[in-house]
Amino acid sequence: MHPAVAFLLELLALYAAIGVVTAIAFVAFGVTRVQPALVSLGARILILPGAAALWPYVLARWLRAGAAP
Repeated sequence: MHPAVAFLLELLALYAAIGVVTAIAFVAFGVTRVQPALVSLGARILILPGAAALWPYVLARWLRAGAAP
């Protein structure tokens, strides 16, 4: 395999790993900070894949919501 392809695949794997960790933490602890409504288990399960894929945006929203009084 070409080294550039291997490097890109490693970056993709790193992005996915960070996304999964961030999504699990967000679904467990952060979703009620960003959306101050009751969130059911089913809704959390549906949020999980999107939060993993869009983790930079989710993390930014979560940190912004945590900084608000």
